[in-house]
Amino acid sequence: MKALTIIHWLGIAGVSPHEAPAARMWAKRLEWPLLIVVLWIPFQWYLEETGSIQIGLAHVFDWMIWLVFLAETVTLAYLVRHKRRYLLHNWINVVIILGSFPLILKFAPMAGMLRSLRLIMVLVLLTRMSRNVRRLLTLHQLGGTLAASIITMLLAGVVITRIDPSIGDIWDGLWWAWATMSTVGYGDVVPHSGAGRLFASLLILLGVVLLSLLTANMSAFLIGNDAKESAQADNEMEVMLRDITARLARIEQQLAEQQPVEKTPIGDQHLVPAHLTRE
Repeated sequence: MKALTIIHWLGIAGVSPHEAPAARMWAKRLEWPLLIVVLWIPFQWYLEETGSIQIGLAHVFDWMIWLVFLAETVTLAYLVRHKRRYLLHNWINVVIILGSFPLILKFAPMAGMLRSLRLIMVLVLLTRMSRNVRRLLTLHQLGGTLAASIITMLLAGVVITRIDPSIGDIWDGLWWAWATMSTVGYGDVVPHSGAGRLFASLLILLGVVLLSLLTANMSAFLIGNDAKESAQADNEMEVMLRDITARLARIEQQLAEQQPVEKTPIGDQHLVPAHLTRE
């Protein structure tokens, strides 16, 4: 039996690579809806905390988020061969589905705290998708690395506005996140609380990693373009040489067809007609 890893104990194992092909296929297909949920949850949380969204509309989004997460869990649990093992290794899914049920969020006495706990869903989904993100970032894909950096900046800018009271505006939060991740650090917007500074420390470390990856991918992108241009030039030269060779072959064939027929030697009497040999 395969030893359990930390992701199994944490309940974020996802679909095993040895599972049914249909389960693995749908796990990849459902990553995009889950990514949309990941991006939306912090913004909705911010809008609710600042009172910028109506309560009725917030409940509608709660149902949509919950249904997406429920559909993903039920679909994959149905498609996998080892259903019990899948649910045990992804027990956090069941906890989130039960704990984030929209009716509980609406009528529970501690609804505010439960709504804030939805941020755990963001961490869970990001952790589950980290394997694919790491694979994407190591393939020298500039677009994927840039997208990951922008998403991280947006999430950090939203979260810091609620963690640190000194950064109350979302635009200041986004500006702070961009300056922090790029390691510029202008100092015009800084966190003052302990939680804000701890979050800033983690973001600085993450920013250094993403900036290094972005620089490496940019270099790989430029070098790859030069290599492609060189390979394209070689292919064009090869095509040109083939064309010249084909033309020379046709010219030689035409010259060979235009040469006069050789006369029959006089000594070969058996090849000369009889009326010519009488003289």
